[in-house]
Amino acid sequence: MNENFFRILAAVILFTGIGISSYFRRKADRDTGEKLSRKADGTPTMMLIRIGGLILWLSPLVYLINPQWMAWAKIGLPEWVRWLGVGIGILCTFGIYWLFSSIGSGITPVSATRKEHKLSTKGPYRWVRHPLYTAGSSFIVSFGMMADNWFIALLGILAFIGMAIRTPKEEANLIEKFGDEYREYMKRTGRFLPKLSR
Repeated sequence: MNENFFRILAAVILFTGIGISSYFRRKADRDTGEKLSRKADGTPTMMLIRIGGLILWLSPLVYLINPQWMAWAKIGLPEWVRWLGVGIGILCTFGIYWLFSSIGSGITPVSATRKEHKLSTKGPYRWVRHPLYTAGSSFIVSFGMMADNWFIALLGILAFIGMAIRTPKEEANLIEKFGDEYREYMKRTGRFLPKLSR
């Protein structure tokens, strides 16, 4: 299959996912009249997130502009794996829309909660406490598969690890805000994937 065909598919999936995320994040800021400071996570954490985020988002863009600039990280994947990446990317895009529409104005760029935050337990939040972390990192890994690029796929894995490290702080904030309601929610849901048993 022509490399340009996979580039077009990857671009459509990437920009659709980014568009959905941007729309819902801006809408949450508008609806609440609240723009949370990124300082809520602390300076060292935010510095790491900003540097990592810059690399994370520049790498796919560099590939889309000119795949030869990322040729050093080419794997040589079979075509069926790249198509699998397309399928995962499409599923993740639908998942991103589902989770953002489910959490509504509760979405934040930091581990802190909004003043009027309501605990979302609908949509994917019915089974998973942090579906954005799972869907977002899978989204980047799928882009790496489409691009046949180990570096981009690795960035998706590292992003997930970084978010997993930050999760206890986020959950402590949610326990502080919702108390026993959140503790009960934790008992019946998985952190990143649905619980197999209850």
